[in-house]
Order: sequence, then structure tokens, then C-alpha cells
Amino acid sequence: MKKIMLLAAVAVFGFTTANAQLEVSFGAKAGLNVSTIGGDFGVSDFDTYNDTKSKIGFHVGGLAELKISEKFSLQPELLFSQQGAKAEFRDPDFPEDNFDTKTTLSYVNLPIMAKFYPIEGLSIEAGPQVGFLVSDKTELSAPGVPDMDDDTAKYKTFDFGLNIGAGYKMENGLMFQLRYNFGLTKIDDTPDDVNFGILGDTFSRKNRNFQVSVGYMFM
Repeated sequence: MKKIMLLAAVAVFGFTTANAQLEVSFGAKAGLNVSTIGGDFGVSDFDTYNDTKSKIGFHVGGLAELKISEKFSLQPELLFSQQGAKAEFRDPDFPEDNFDTKTTLSYVNLPIMAKFYPIEGLSIEAGPQVGFLVSDKTELSAPGVPDMDDDTAKYKTFDFGLNIGAGYKMENGLMFQLRYNFGLTKIDDTPDDVNFGILGDTFSRKNRNFQVSVGYMFM
């Protein structure tokens, strides 16, 4: 994680040095995640009985805004983000097999947002994001069974997606942002034998994350 943060800092420093004529400001932000995991379990009727629900998490980190013109700027960010989902599996024919899960996925995310200001202070934002998984945990509970950790669930260490959103920056430096992340790469890395030989590559789920942020621009 330290190496990732160092590389990101070097990249931002190098860009700003090479473009010294740009107006650059730095800031910090934190906020709430409402995340889930969308996609396909790859098994007939599995989605019929599986109810995926949102999970509450958080994000925190720093950013730099590079002002290109009065209307446009670029905003690279470095964020720690806790994401994941909850799920309930209910099969009316086999109630003894019902179970609940809670998956927590912690990422270091590197979004780069292009910002358009239609009016002063208000921005419309969009851009790509890469993420690096630093920890994952899946908790499983079932009727009559003590809660346990599911160590069979495996997740890829790299994630890529697109962000869209909007923000508002006040003259005193305080800012507010709303953002939605569409994951484009599948996050599952569970071996085929754990998938009972029938899921394989069709076991394809992706991150979905809604963020509400509050931040402050220092300069």
C-alpha cells in the first residue's frame, strides 16, 4: 500500500512539475459508501433465490485539482475505500440450506476525474478508476450454525471501472461530492473446484458503489 501511495504521489508531482503553468490545488475528502456487487452467479435460478443488498462503508483520502481553464480541470485522487455487499440466499424447497453473507472488500482506489464547471462552484465529473484490493473478508451465517468466515471466496487484486458524478466547491474551500462507480472487470477469483465445476468463468460479479463525500481544498 505504501508503494502505491508513493507511486501516485510521484506521478502527480511529475505531472504538476511538467505543467507548472497550470493552477494546482490540493485537498482531502472523506465520506460514505453505499456499495453492492452486481453481475451473474452463472447458475440457473441462483439469482432467483439470492437477494443482494447494499453494504455501508466509508472512503478517505487526498486529491489534487489541476485547473486547465475556467471551465475544465482534472482531479486525480488517492482513496482508501471499504466496499462490498450483503446477500441472503433463500430456497423455499430447501430451507435448511438458507444462509446470509456479508462481504467486505477494502481497496486503494485511484480515480482520475475530468471536471466541467457549467457555473461557478458546480462541477459535472466523469473518469476512470483503478483499484487495488488490500483486504477481503466474507462472513457467513446459516440457521443453527455459528457465524463463520468463508475462506473459499477469492477476489482479484485489480479492479477497473468508470465514475460519474457531480460536486460543489465553496469559496472557503469546503466541497461536497456525489459519485457512482460502475465496475467493469469481474472481481471473482474463486477456483473452479470451489465453484462445484459448474460456475467457471460465468461466475462474474462487479463492484457497484455510490459515494457521498465532504472535503476541503487547502490551496
